Amino acid sequence: MNIAVFCGSSGGKNPLYAKETAVFGEILAKEGHALVYGGGKVGLMGTVADAVLGQGGHVMGVIPQSLEQKELAHTGVSELHIVNNMHERKAMMAARGDAFVALPGGVGTLEEIFEAWTWAQLGYHKKPIAFLDIGGFYTHLFAFLAHVKEEGFMYDIHHEMLIIEADPHVLLEKIKAYLPPRNKWE
Repeated sequence: MNIAVFCGSSGGKNPLYAKETAVFGEILAKEGHALVYGGGKVGLMGTVADAVLGQGGHVMGVIPQSLEQKELAHTGVSELHIVNNMHERKAMMAARGDAFVALPGGVGTLEEIFEAWTWAQLGYHKKPIAFLDIGGFYTHLFAFLAHVKEEGFMYDIHHEMLIIEADPHVLLEKIKAYLPPRNKWE
């Protein structure tokens, strides 16, 4: 399975993020999954790519030309696709990924996983959307999403479609067993 991962181009303040991101990358490779990611060599992006590569796994990076020119591209990956802009990056990652996983990250990470989740709600794809909640990083976000649902801006079925796990093995098992709900307009 090709797992599209969205995560920070920073490592964050807590060393646990990088440690657990590396563990996740190792598990992906050991279980025979390929990594599809944003193509960077820095932060958690570089950590997950290096971990997959370190276990002999396949890594496909997709990076916009502007970031490649700033020498942020990971040139040691199995495949590196240089695209014109962020829209092309996200489209290629969405096309190549069989599932989407968010690790800790900032606004870009959230934007990417939320777009994939929105597409799933609308029925544009039926792929799993997951959060690996390392060290409770997403606790406050999940509380806010429950509030969004409680206030009537999200159906229960779309709130429940998220896979939220702190254990990477359990997360991958849930991804493999995922059955998509009906889309928003069915």
